Amino acid sequence: MDKLNESQITELLLELRGWEYKKGFITKSYKFKDFKEAFASMTRIAFECEAQNHHPEWENVYNSLTIKLNTHDAGGVTQKDIDLAKKIEFLMTS
Repeated sequence: MDKLNESQITELLLELRGWEYKKGFITKSYKFKDFKEAFASMTRIAFECEAQNHHPEWENVYNSLTIKLNTHDAGGVTQKDIDLAKKIEFLMTS
């Protein structure tokens, strides 16, 4: 996969509400009712990540989850990251 440039990333993020480009990653934070809801959401996301063989850097603290995506093999953000972010958004809104 080819690494996207910053203008390509910025344009593609227009389709992803709340996602930002920071320090070589696309990133978003979510807040949940409690830890159990945050962890359940992480589990749903984990199954999709495994299916795509593409895994995020993420951090969970109590009811919050921060997800950071980039493609390490490409040295930056690729279409693969955009596609996974879209799937995560779908999972979080369904």
